[in-house]
Amino acid sequence: MSWLFFVKALLSVTIPLYTLWSLFRDKFFKGALDNIPGPPAESFFTGVLDSFFNNHGWDYHKKLAETYGGVMKIKAVFGENELYVFDPKALHHIFLKDQDVYEETPQWIQGNGVVYGEGLLATLGEQHRKQRKMLNPVFSTAHMRDMMPIFYDVTSKLREAMSNRVAEGPKEIDILSWMSRTALELIGESGMGYSFDPLTADAAPHPYSKAAKNLELAWGKLRLSTSYLLPPLSKIGSAKFRRFVIDIIPWKDVHDVRDIVDVLTDTCVKIYDIKTKALAEGDEALAKQIGRGKDIMSILMKANMSASKEDSLTKDELLGQMSSLLYAAIDTTSSALSRTLHILATHQDMQDKLRREIKDAKQEMGGDLPYDQLVALPYLDALCRESLRLHSPVPLVRRIARKDIMLPLSTPIKGVDGREISEIFVPNDTKLTIGIMASNRNPELWGPDAHEFKPERWLNPLPDTLTAAHLPGVYSHLMTFIGGSRACIGFKFSQLEMKVVLLTLIESFRFTLSEKEINWEMVEIVAPVVVGEEVPSLPIVLERIV
Repeated sequence: MSWLFFVKALLSVTIPLYTLWSLFRDKFFKGALDNIPGPPAESFFTGVLDSFFNNHGWDYHKKLAETYGGVMKIKAVFGENELYVFDPKALHHIFLKDQDVYEETPQWIQGNGVVYGEGLLATLGEQHRKQRKMLNPVFSTAHMRDMMPIFYDVTSKLREAMSNRVAEGPKEIDILSWMSRTALELIGESGMGYSFDPLTADAAPHPYSKAAKNLELAWGKLRLSTSYLLPPLSKIGSAKFRRFVIDIIPWKDVHDVRDIVDVLTDTCVKIYDIKTKALAEGDEALAKQIGRGKDIMSILMKANMSASKEDSLTKDELLGQMSSLLYAAIDTTSSALSRTLHILATHQDMQDKLRREIKDAKQEMGGDLPYDQLVALPYLDALCRESLRLHSPVPLVRRIARKDIMLPLSTPIKGVDGREISEIFVPNDTKLTIGIMASNRNPELWGPDAHEFKPERWLNPLPDTLTAAHLPGVYSHLMTFIGGSRACIGFKFSQLEMKVVLLTLIESFRFTLSEKEINWEMVEIVAPVVVGEEVPSLPIVLERIV
């Protein structure tokens, strides 16, 4: 118990010291933000963060955007000043022009490093650029085309499993669970050349799947302590020493995270060893694997073997990419797919229109649609874009300014003192929250119907105000996949995954609403929860139609 007492004592000293430093820093170094308007603090201890990061904060964020516009001051812990931003010009500077200044927060980098290793999510600067240079070609359109057979194989298993569930008539099923399993198997086979799930109703969950599901809850219990302690403590001693300390501390929550991370890491090491052996045996051995040698990691590891010493990635970096890709490809895509199916269950006219488009295209092609024909289906494309616009799986991201810098604005704001402000002085170490959802729903860009779900907006010319805004997003004027050097590298993979799954399911099944009321919670990755329950799920009634 002495170690636990030591840790708690350390927290009791560190947090007050950090509080005093924050107050001192704000008073003497961050006065520049005092003139920026924003919502009044609700508490000295947490500012407005309780409302800002509330799981049901949709209306609160809508009101903030309507009241204060594209940039505002947010009062955080102990009165610290932060910025909330979705002004287009400001976003352009944050993600493109000055992206080297606006970094991921230390908590994000160190937390991802602990859980996922030295991958894209946990690296900065030159190391991040080197990793991205190696990975970019793997996510090219040419490789997406090569993955189509794998995508169709996986979604065919999904269709068969669902058909068996409703063989005797319509039945309520948890769509979120099936979308999560499918997303894992798709990234498993096409990304790792490895199968996690046979996609049958009675299949036992893979250890990786169970660990990944438990991670968010386990990590959440340590969120406060890791926010303050993880960045400095992660620099003390070697990784082996830090592991020794974790093992001897009698702290169950820490050990729960440790055990989950061990499962995630051991799974990636196992896959890495299988791939290394197949690469050593040659192309014939690779072709016999699940990914047929065309999965992301097989291609990356093969390219890495022939890269120069300066450009090549270490084993730890390759393992980090595997773990990061698995994490990034599961919850975000399953959230987007579940939300789209929920919308289609709500709007039967849209579901029928999509079904007609799919059937007509497949009849004309005489079978499965190749990549180019699939991505060109106009209504399917419009539905996916509108779902990703209005319901981004990740509504907010965080950044921190690494030096004093000016942040220009597209639309001037009126300061607290009444003066017009067209650019903001952002002091070093200022934290910023980027409003992905707020940008995607900005009426000044999208028009007065910005908060409505209208796929048809993508079948007509987009508003001039939107195209003139020059948003930095990598995908269709949206901030859903952000932009710049830290944009989602797998956004094309995610889009293809959504379209193949929707094509397969909508052709074969009708989706209708369950009688259970659903709340979509505004958490780190938006999730559906049945009212009165705690564990995310999305019950929808499924009916076989062919």
